[in-house]
Amino acid sequence: MIIRIAKEEWRLWLRSKVIVVAALIVVTLLAVTSVLTINRVADEQSQRLAQQVEAEKTFFAQPDRHPHRMVHYGHYAFRPPPPLAAFEPGVDAVTGQSIFLEGHRQNTAMFADTKAAADLGGFAALTPASLYQLLLPLLLIVLGHALFLRERESGTLAVILAQGQSGVTLAMGKATALLAVILIFMIPLILVATYSVSLGESGLGAFSMVGGYFMYLCVWGAIVLAASIILKQRAVSLGVLIFVWLFAALIVPRFAINASSAAIDAPGKIESDLVMLAEQRKLGDGHNAADPAFQRLQAEVLEQYDVETIEELPINWRGVVASYSEAELTKLLNSYAENRMSLEASQSRIFDLFGLASPTIAIGSLSRTFAGTDLATHHRFLRESEKLRFNFVQSLNDVHVNELSYADDMNRNADAEASRRATVNSQAWQVLDAFRFAPDTASERISRATLSLGVLFAWLLVSSGIVFLAARKVRL
Repeated sequence: MIIRIAKEEWRLWLRSKVIVVAALIVVTLLAVTSVLTINRVADEQSQRLAQQVEAEKTFFAQPDRHPHRMVHYGHYAFRPPPPLAAFEPGVDAVTGQSIFLEGHRQNTAMFADTKAAADLGGFAALTPASLYQLLLPLLLIVLGHALFLRERESGTLAVILAQGQSGVTLAMGKATALLAVILIFMIPLILVATYSVSLGESGLGAFSMVGGYFMYLCVWGAIVLAASIILKQRAVSLGVLIFVWLFAALIVPRFAINASSAAIDAPGKIESDLVMLAEQRKLGDGHNAADPAFQRLQAEVLEQYDVETIEELPINWRGVVASYSEAELTKLLNSYAENRMSLEASQSRIFDLFGLASPTIAIGSLSRTFAGTDLATHHRFLRESEKLRFNFVQSLNDVHVNELSYADDMNRNADAEASRRATVNSQAWQVLDAFRFAPDTASERISRATLSLGVLFAWLLVSSGIVFLAARKVRL
């Protein structure tokens, strides 16, 4: 009986031109956005990996020169999109993808090229994930808002109940029909997930994404079915469901953004840098070895080597100051950076809690985390690129300390020969480590998505429970 009811529902849907056209529009949008997003992400991934390799080659190819010039010459770190970014670009649209690394500074991650938006036109704002989160629930509403009401209006509900079938059986038949629709629309996501596995994504990560979206669409299917059972008029059912969709998909996310920003004020990097300037000045100027801020350091180094003047030191005092200054400055920079990232993470957690009021927020957070395009991944990129920066800068400072004499360093501008003596062999640039940023493991991402998974599962339990209770009370 359940299968017969589902088949009859499908027969009615296929006869409805409006429903068929709506489904074809959604399928077309899914196909177009999937192909465009996959191509764009593939291009960005290959470009950024090539740029990372080229940046390293360029750094290593620099000629003999003063080591501190290489500190300022700098290097680049790039964050290529993970395989699942082809489905869920996440925060990549609003966060930087590359960072210029140099001494004495923590630069802001630079934004991605806007060429992608120009190429895609109106499709730039559409992604497969946004279509699954917004348009597919609308399609389920169009398909299912009158599932039970149609039986009431046509009088077949009385016949079914008179034959001994319960409201629960009828509800299960209708739910099976909706479930078949959901399974059909999971096929594009399964194809994208399979494609991401071919690019190196783990099967666990890819198909966890599939499972998350399947659960999300089942939540909407249950909400639609519950409205059709509880409400008595087709127009009222459609109106209520559209309002629920607007509330969950558009109103709550906007309110959640404003509420999380109001609850925790997280200044941006530029604002943090301005506040930090006063403290930074107290650390002294690493380019000025005679800065009073380094007097105690000078006394300690002279005592360590048992000499009276810095000229007698077996190491380069200017390099010692540069290394010490960089270490102290980095501690200060990192403290402000960690504080800023902690505030941003707190804002994100508050935003995720609004998933209790909207399954769209829950699936959005889940989707970004599973894809490796969430805020936590961006923060890890900032930390790892900063570690790369500090390591190569301090390694060059060590070269400055040990491979360049203080006398040659001080007199490097006297003449051409003095300038030549104040350089080191370019083999010293090999201190730069290779940098290849990769997403977290699937198990780490799933662990980070525990809250969103729990919220989405709670939505499924509650909505399914409402359907069951409402179906039990179905009467003529």
